[in-house]
Amino acid sequence: MLKEQLAKYLHRYHHGAENAVTSKILEHALSVTGKELRDLVNALRREGIPIASDQSGYFYAKTEKEVRMTIRHMRNRISGISAAISGLRRSLAAFDDTQIRLPLEGGDDF
Repeated sequence: MLKEQLAKYLHRYHHGAENAVTSKILEHALSVTGKELRDLVNALRREGIPIASDQSGYFYAKTEKEVRMTIRHMRNRISGISAAISGLRRSLAAFDDTQIRLPLEGGDDF
């Protein structure tokens, strides 16, 4: 399975931040798209496999610090996305309130 292949590949050839590999190289090596690669990484992380990343690319974490840095980066992304959602919600005031609005998928949009 691709997921296990990715984990083994990163552990063997890209162990530690100093050995990070770009998404493009991994996409080519595994014959997957960028989205497919991100989905594989996400699945591995959900299983507790320490796939880390930084500005240089993906790597199999060698230290606790590398995992914590990845978590910090992901939390910053969440904060940025949350701020963008808040801004978009504020922008709704500019639209005509006389129309009936249906909640968006996901439930808590209003």
